Amino acid sequence: MYLDRTKKEEIFGQYGKSAADTGSAESQIALFTYRIAHLTEHVKTHHKDFVTTRSLTKLVGKRRALLDYLYKVDVNRYRAIIKALGLRK
Repeated sequence: MYLDRTKKEEIFGQYGKSAADTGSAESQIALFTYRIAHLTEHVKTHHKDFVTTRSLTKLVGKRRALLDYLYKVDVNRYRAIIKALGLRK
């Protein structure tokens, strides 16, 4: 499996407040970014896999919604997570 418990804890520890912080916007955005990168590689290899393509599109939309929320709530946190993850905008 590409995403096990230790990898999730590592992502949450790096971008959240702690390894147990699974609910903050930053940790969720980081997790979505990891999953998006994995699915993007899969879709590049299997370009006719439309179910995965749809899942990828939905994940990008969820991440965008969380980023929009974070932008409204605290611009500094938004800019920090964009810079840390290397997302454009």
